[in-house]
Amino acid sequence: MAEIGTTARTGETCPESGVWQAVGTPSTTAPIAKGNTMPPYAAAAVTWKLIRKA
Repeated sequence: MAEIGTTARTGETCPESGVWQAVGTPSTTAPIAKGNTMPPYAAAAVTWKLIRKA
């Protein structure tokens, strides 16, 4: 089970359902379900950080 602060890159499989935040500026948050592919943000590959579990 992934912990708060876990990171995943665009294109990787989401390790934990929850709210993920794009690292960097500009930033955004998105609800992403475990098993889904981590999405790009602002048309670029980013690192996502888990900030809240579902």
